[in-house]
This record gives sequence, C-alpha cells and structure tokens, in this order.
Amino acid sequence: MSGERVERRLAAILAADVAGYSRLMGEDEEGTLAGLKAHRRAVFDPKITEHRGRIVKTTGDGTLVEFASVVDAVRCAVDIQREMAERNADVPAELRIEFRVGLNVGDIIIDDKDIYGDGVNIAARLESLAAPGGICVSRAVRDQVRDKLDFSFEDMGEQQVKNIARPIRTHRIVLSGAAVAASSTEPNTRPAPQKPSIAVLPFVNMSGDIEQEYFSDGITEDIITNLSRNHAFFVISRSTSFTYKNPAIDVARVARELGVRYVLEGSVRRAGNRVRITAQLIDAAGGHHLWADRYDRQLADVFAVQDEIAQHITGAIAPGIISAEIQQAQRKDPSQLDAWDRTVRAHWHIRHFTERDLAEARRLLDEAIALDPANWMALADLAFARHFEAVFGWGDGPAESHAHLGAAARKAVAVDNSDAMAHTSLAIFDLFSGRHEEARHPLRLALDLDPNSMFARGYLGVSCGFGGDYEAALPHLEEALRLSPRGPLVVIWRLCKGWAALTAERFEEAVEFAVQARQANPEFPDIYAVLASANGHLRRADAAREALDQLIRRMPDLTASDPRLNRPFARAADRERFLEGLRQAGMAA
Repeated sequence: MSGERVERRLAAILAADVAGYSRLMGEDEEGTLAGLKAHRRAVFDPKITEHRGRIVKTTGDGTLVEFASVVDAVRCAVDIQREMAERNADVPAELRIEFRVGLNVGDIIIDDKDIYGDGVNIAARLESLAAPGGICVSRAVRDQVRDKLDFSFEDMGEQQVKNIARPIRTHRIVLSGAAVAASSTEPNTRPAPQKPSIAVLPFVNMSGDIEQEYFSDGITEDIITNLSRNHAFFVISRSTSFTYKNPAIDVARVARELGVRYVLEGSVRRAGNRVRITAQLIDAAGGHHLWADRYDRQLADVFAVQDEIAQHITGAIAPGIISAEIQQAQRKDPSQLDAWDRTVRAHWHIRHFTERDLAEARRLLDEAIALDPANWMALADLAFARHFEAVFGWGDGPAESHAHLGAAARKAVAVDNSDAMAHTSLAIFDLFSGRHEEARHPLRLALDLDPNSMFARGYLGVSCGFGGDYEAALPHLEEALRLSPRGPLVVIWRLCKGWAALTAERFEEAVEFAVQARQANPEFPDIYAVLASANGHLRRADAAREALDQLIRRMPDLTASDPRLNRPFARAADRERFLEGLRQAGMAA
C-alpha cells in the first residue's frame, strides 16, 4: 500500500449534461455544437463563476463542477435552469438544448485537480434522474438548504442507482411552467404528466453472419413500431435508436443522452434453421432489470417469426413499464403527486376490482383530470372505473355510473381520437348499453390503431361472448391472454370465456373458466355469478350455494330481478338461462 496522503474534502458537486444530446447531434451536428458552446459562454460558465464554483472538467455535453458551499451550488443550478428556460422559450421543442442537473454533497478525493468518490458518483446518478430542464438533488442537499433557501422540493423516494450500494433518497426542485420555482404562490400546482420514455436499442446479431443482420434489425424496428402505437409511452425514433448500434453500448449513457428512463436491449443468435432471441427491459435510473425473456423458434417463415416475437416482447414490456411507473408513484408523498402519478396510482387501484379500490381510483382520476383536462389516459381509466361501479352497483349506482362512463369515454376520444384505449372505453359504453354492433366498430378501429392492444382485443371477445358466439369469442380472449399473460386483466379474459360458455350451455367449461379467473383475482364478483349459475344448471347444489354466498357477500341483498345483474346478453334466452341457473342455486326471485 502506498503511504502517500490522499487529499479529501467535503464539497457540493454539480453534474450536468444535455438531454437527448445524441439525437440533437444526429439531426444537426454543427448547429448543436455551436448552440451548446453559445449556452456555455452565455449562461453556464458565467453562473458558475458568479456562484464561486470550479469547473472540474467538461466531457462532450457533460460538465462536472465543485462548490465549497451547497447553498451556492443550488442557487447556481436554479439560475442556470431559469436562464435556459428563457433562452429556449421561442425554440421548437425538438431543437431545444436542455440541461439536466444533479446535485450532491459529500466527501471527495482530489487528484491532480480531478475529483473522485461516491460523492461525485451520486451526483452523476442524480443527473440521470433529472428531467430535461430539471434539477435532482440528494436528501443531504435538500436538508442543508431548505431552511436557507425558499425553494420547493418534491420527494422522489429512494432510488437504487448503478454502482451505489445503498438506495439514495432523492428530491427534485419543483418546476413551475418552464422555469424553476424559487417560491411558489400556488403550492398545489404540478407540472404536466410525463409519459414513460423508452429507447429500443438495435438487437445485436450474435450469429457471426452479417447476412442475418436484417433479421435482428427487423425485430428492433417492429418493436419500435408496435410500442409507438401505445400512446402511454414516448418512444425514441428508429433513426435515433440505430445510432447506438454497438454491442458494447453503455445503457446508462444511452438513457442519459436520450433522456429516457427505460431501455430495451436484446440479441439474436441463429444456427441452421433455429433462432434464439433474448430481450431485457432495464430501468436505467436504477440500473436494474424489470423483465427478461428468451425465445427459441424454428425459422420456417422468417417474417412470421419476426412478427410473433416482436408482438410477444411488446406485450410483455408494456405492463412492465406501467408497473414500474406505479411503484415509483406509490413511493412519493401523496401531497407531491402530479397528474401522471395520480393516473398510474389509479390504474393500480382499478385493477383490484373492489368497491374501496374503485372509489379511490375515481378520486385520484378526478384530481388528475382537474390538473390536466387533456389527460386521455385518466379519462379512459375513469370510464373503466365507472364501468365496474355500474356493473356491481357501487359508487353512484348502476344508471348514474353508466352515464358517467359514457361521458368520460366520449371525452377521452375527443382528447385523442387516435388512441386505442380511448376508443375501447367508448366501445364498453356501447356494449353495456345493449348496442353490440355499435360497440364493435370502435373496437375494430382501436385494433387498426394498435393491433397489439390487449384491451381492445379482449373486449372484442367479450362482445362476441355476450353476443352468443362462443367460437368467435375464444380466439379473441386467448389472444388478449397471450398479449399479457400475467397482467391484472387476466381475470376478465378468463371469466368472459366462462360467460361465453354459459351462453353456449357448456356449463362444465363455464365452471372451469370461472375457477381459472378466481385464481387470478378471487375478489371479482362476477366469478361467483358464473359459478353459481353454471353449477345450478349442473345440479351441484353445494357448489352453487357456496358460489352464491360469495356473490351476495360482494353484492348484498341481490335478487334475480336486481338491475345489478344486467349483463349485455344480446339474446333474451341467454339472459334467462343465466338467471335460471342463479335461481337453481337458491337466489330469491
């Protein structure tokens, strides 16, 4: 070991880079470089000097700065972001040069004017968590300045970041409009929701055969196209993603340069007539994997395999991203939720299908829409929540909740006429209003807009099932299950196979499907309606009575004439068969 004394000191560290730098350089290399230099000369460097900072180094679009005072560091970051917001005010969004800033305070090592240590590493990780034009700080920074500076901070929860053993409690300085709010006269104002952002990196050809490059590129392009049809995500374009066609690419750097939170990477290995595709979804902010899978296929039809795998991967990662967004929102202080946070929290509550969860979802969605009236996802989710309140007689009761469903669905379509989920919510309103043919039009339109929409595909099966067409219903419901085999809507698709079997007088199958639905979510009331009716027809008195008791526990005082049992049967005979089974189970008329 060397006996040389290491120089250490406590310092505030500011790390900054340009959001989406590679994209900007790819579109206009000379203009981006000139713009970055101009911003540094006019804003960045003067502000650092003004607040007594020392530029340790610059690397391309990145800058590392040391301050003796954490107060000076925060003031400098705020001033930089304010002035950059003003300089960008008249610049088109796609051409803006926006800095992301991370701030930490900690012990550092000094070596030949450069600085090292966890204090520096954490600042760099915080920078990657910051939004374009935003500032992300550690808890230590927040605690040291909150009584000295009149800034508002939002708790982002604990973040597990790459190469740092312990989770880091992080905060961001609250944005107001385009600038950083030094003092807010409207503390409840939150920024507009930020859609989850994802980059799909070119799948690596591991076959050792340059001729197979078209196959790996084709899968990448198909996944990008499929994801782009889901309006819940911001997806980096194919042209930008393919600038990172390098097997040794650093995912964290890609995410930082493109300003995305999620990165999908994968590989393709072909041997003879077999191919193996691997894929993994990474949360770049924390550096951990959200999902990974491997696919082994025979290559009888190259394009069919390419389409199938791209659909599988898209169907798998979309729920994974939403799940990660929900977890992130649930870690936040309830007083600090923005419209997007409220929307994804409500998304989680709806899919539990209990009276309390649906009421909480409705409250969150009403707040989200008040913050952002153009939030199509909140409107579509509100329609979905109102639908189940109407079906089970919760909330405002069947008729009023159904009317609210229609109003929310129409607003969702008006806000975004090209979104599959919005059109599906309108189809649900038509279907449960008894208009089967009218419902299928928006469902087919939704599938034209997004062929991978599990939501639209499943409800097309629901429509066929209640329409009395068992054979047509099953393929649609099976496809919905295939698109999202572990998602929270599995209970609906399995149960609606049971409804379809009930209309076809296939009572054994109806029981089997309802039991499978119960395994997915035992709280869903209609499971027990199907079980009670089918077992009633099968003369299984004990099983029918047990299911009926479970149904009435969830929907008290239920009788066969209760409007809460109105389901969208297209044929009167199917409805009567359902009710007769309930009477056989022991339900009062």
